[in-house]
Amino acid sequence: MELRKDPITRSWVICGDEPETVSSPDYFCPFCPESGQQLQVVATSPTVNGSPWAARAVVHPHPLYGIDGEPGRSGNGLYDTMQPVGAHEVIVENARHDRHLWNADDREIEEYLALCGRRIQDLKGDVRFKYISVFKNFGSMSGQEFDHPTSEIVATTFVPRRVLYELRAAKQHYQVKERCVFCDILKQEQDQKRRVVEVRGDYIACCPYAPRVPYETWIVPRSHEAYFERMALKSGAMRDLAALLRRTLFRIRTIADGFHMVLHTSPNTMHRSETLGFWKTIEDDYHWHIEILPILGARAKSYTFKEVYYSPVSSETSAAILRERPAER
Repeated sequence: MELRKDPITRSWVICGDEPETVSSPDYFCPFCPESGQQLQVVATSPTVNGSPWAARAVVHPHPLYGIDGEPGRSGNGLYDTMQPVGAHEVIVENARHDRHLWNADDREIEEYLALCGRRIQDLKGDVRFKYISVFKNFGSMSGQEFDHPTSEIVATTFVPRRVLYELRAAKQHYQVKERCVFCDILKQEQDQKRRVVEVRGDYIACCPYAPRVPYETWIVPRSHEAYFERMALKSGAMRDLAALLRRTLFRIRTIADGFHMVLHTSPNTMHRSETLGFWKTIEDDYHWHIEILPILGARAKSYTFKEVYYSPVSSETSAAILRERPAER
C-alpha cells in the first residue's frame, strides 16, 4: 500500500492491492471485555457505570497506516507518492456491545469524548503527523467495519483536502473581516433560528445552509475554540456536548439507517508547516466542529450529482423535521 497524490485535486489516496478477507464462522467480537482477545491497548478511560472501562483506544487490528519510519515523499514525473506512515486506532466507545452513542449514558459519552481529546493531543506530539482525524461510520452502506460501537482515529502526514478548504476559507474571511467565519455563521443561525435543531449549554446542533446530503447536521461550540482537544480536556466541558450528540444521533437514527460522522479540529500546530502557513491566525479564524452526514438509501444520488452536491431536502425542512423527532426514548 502507498499514498498517491492526485495532481489535479491535490487529494492523497491510499492505493494498493489488498487481499480479500474471508469471514470466519467462529467470529466473536474482539472489543468485548469477555472476548479475552489480546489487543494493543493505547489508552483507557475509567468506568462510570461498573463496567470494566468506559472507553478505550486500541491499535486497529488491520491498520492502513504504520507508526514506524518516515513518509519518504518522492516524485515520479508529475506524480507524488509517499509511504502510509501514521497511526490508525480504534476508539471503542463503550465496553458493552449494545451501548451506542445514541443510547449510552451521558457520562459514558463524556468519557469517550475526553478520550478522543487525549488521543489527539498525544498524537500531535509526533512531529511527523500534520493532522488527526476522528470519524465514525455506521450502517451497512457506510463502510462500517465492526459490530461493536466504535469510532476510528487516524494520524496522517498530510492535511485532508476538505479540512484544507476550510482552513483557507476561514483564513481569507479573517483577513477581510477580522472575524471567525464559523462564529459569523453561528450568529446568523441563532438569530434566524430556521436551521437550528437544538441548543444545549454552549453547543448548538444545526443543519448547514448548503447541505451535501439531506439532514446533514453540524454540532458546534458557540464559544470560539480552534482545538477540540483543548476544550475536551477541560473539566465538565464535554457534559452538554455528550447529551447533545446523543440526542442528535437519536433523531437522525429515526430517519436514516446509517451515517458518517467526522470531527474537524485544527491541524498540528505544535510542529508548524511553513509551507501551508495556516497556523498564523488559526487561533482566531478556525473553529472545531462535528459533521454528521446521514445515509438515505432511497436518495443515494444526494451525495453527488455530476460533481455537484444535490440535496432533495432543504436544510430548513431538515431542521424542522429533526426538531419534531424524538431525541431519546
